[in-house]
Amino acid sequence: MRGGAAVRAEGPVGHGGGRRSALVTSAALLAGGLLLGGCKDLAPPVDGGPSNSAVPTAGDGRAVSPLENPDGTKPGLAPITSAADLARARSLIGKVATKGRGPKTGYERDKFGYAWMDSAPGGIPYAHNGCDSRNDLLKRDGERLRFRSGSNCVVASMMLHDPYTGRTIEWTKSRAAKVQIDHVMPLSYDWQMGASHWAKGKREDIANDPLNLIPVDGPTNGAKGDSGPATWLPPSKPIRCAYSVRFAQVSVKYDLPVTAADKRMMLRQCGG
Repeated sequence: MRGGAAVRAEGPVGHGGGRRSALVTSAALLAGGLLLGGCKDLAPPVDGGPSNSAVPTAGDGRAVSPLENPDGTKPGLAPITSAADLARARSLIGKVATKGRGPKTGYERDKFGYAWMDSAPGGIPYAHNGCDSRNDLLKRDGERLRFRSGSNCVVASMMLHDPYTGRTIEWTKSRAAKVQIDHVMPLSYDWQMGASHWAKGKREDIANDPLNLIPVDGPTNGAKGDSGPATWLPPSKPIRCAYSVRFAQVSVKYDLPVTAADKRMMLRQCGG
């Protein structure tokens, strides 16, 4: 149970006179039950995760289903589980257009504006609020927030329930890369699927839209790169339908197609 509290069985073993043997036997059975039963649902941390992560959890209780969060301003990414919601998810994904992935020629991050700008022009949530996009997202999803002295914007430390791995991350700004902000629909993917022909302002919007942004475990985000759902999905299986829905929400909002293989994989995650 690395990262959690160790189980300790303490009691008056060895101090019961004639009852010593019975107490020793009882304590041994109790300890055996704890070892066999108390940790049966806990998996070890995924390789490459943060060294201070807890074991995977079912959720943080604050995370909201993407179906109930169409503008991306509510925290987290809760699993989609009910038959009715899975049907809603498939219906939304069904609206996504498909086409082949174009060339990456000419792509540069700066063509989507400088990183975490607060001045995206299209009226997206949080724009022009005096706080950069990265810190807006840390505030949206983080708990136990502490801010830099004299600031109500710059997050100095927090706790994050990472939807991609299911683990809890204790984060500080001094080790900033432990949490990265994922573009659910990666910017180079956007470029290849049609954003290369957009006005720069629209590219700035999709790069900073909270609908397309989720704070997650840094190494896991690095492993994703610019992949679509056909080649990369979050390690936490319960979240994969919700991730596919969020990918579809961005696609529909910005009228960006996905590849046919990506759409098939998205539908499959939601039972299609």
